[in-house]
Amino acid sequence: MPYDCIVCVKQVPDTANITAEAMNPDGTVNRAALPAIFNPEDLNALEAALEVRDRYGGTVTAISMGPPKAAEVLRECLYRGADRVILITDRRAAASDTLATSYILSQAIRTIGRFDIVFCGRQAIDGDTAQVGPQLAEKLGLPQITYMEELLAIDGDRIRLRRNNGHGWEIVESKLPILVTVIGTANVPRPCAAKRIMRFKRARAEAEIEAEVRRQMPNASEEEIQAEVARRRDELAARGLLIEQWDITRIGADPNRCGLAGSPTKVHRIQSIVFSKKGYTEIPPTEEGIRQLIRELVVDRILG
Repeated sequence: MPYDCIVCVKQVPDTANITAEAMNPDGTVNRAALPAIFNPEDLNALEAALEVRDRYGGTVTAISMGPPKAAEVLRECLYRGADRVILITDRRAAASDTLATSYILSQAIRTIGRFDIVFCGRQAIDGDTAQVGPQLAEKLGLPQITYMEELLAIDGDRIRLRRNNGHGWEIVESKLPILVTVIGTANVPRPCAAKRIMRFKRARAEAEIEAEVRRQMPNASEEEIQAEVARRRDELAARGLLIEQWDITRIGADPNRCGLAGSPTKVHRIQSIVFSKKGYTEIPPTEEGIRQLIRELVVDRILG
């Protein structure tokens, strides 16, 4: 029996590569100073959905909410095997907290229509709240199983999996449709397929097309730009290379529940990270050099 899966994915700043420019003066993250990557546990969620399709048949649809640049992770979803990708981008959705984000995603999933399983990564590395998945399940009225580490079987309208409970694991069974959050140890995400890279590397969302046209035709009139955008969009659509792009109007979302207006989260305190160390210390590769390094680490209370 085939199953239709939806995967929520996110493009995030690479928090493993923090530099002195990582924060703005107001304490917010300077995303432009950090490379953007596919949120790690969302890759595990995508792999789980692809494994369901490979084992039982069906489809995998990946959706991402973010600026036009988020289309990069959707292309990667295509490279790895997704059947359909959708970008939800709208300036009115900017600055959404987890409540507003889960609302927008729920409206997008309702717009998609039929589905059996919604997969989400446990949490995003730029927030670490692990709230969007559970809030999304609540808004969709779905049962949820969190912290999945292995999908055991799907039989008819029943799913059975193993979840991590922090001190061990337990076997859980539920009726479909369902929302599942996936942890990083659940699987090993497959690499991008070379043939799919060659096929989908030119896939674009409409916002990307418009940006390219404006960059390539700086002296064109607005009418000429829109005509060229429409031509390229239709050409990509005919070749199956158009990344679907929706705004909050398309998904029937209430603007008052999106973006800053729909985000009740209040910042209690911001702690700025100050990098004051300049230069570097060279440690000779000798026993005395190692002893000196250990002494410095202990004195600075980095160790002990």
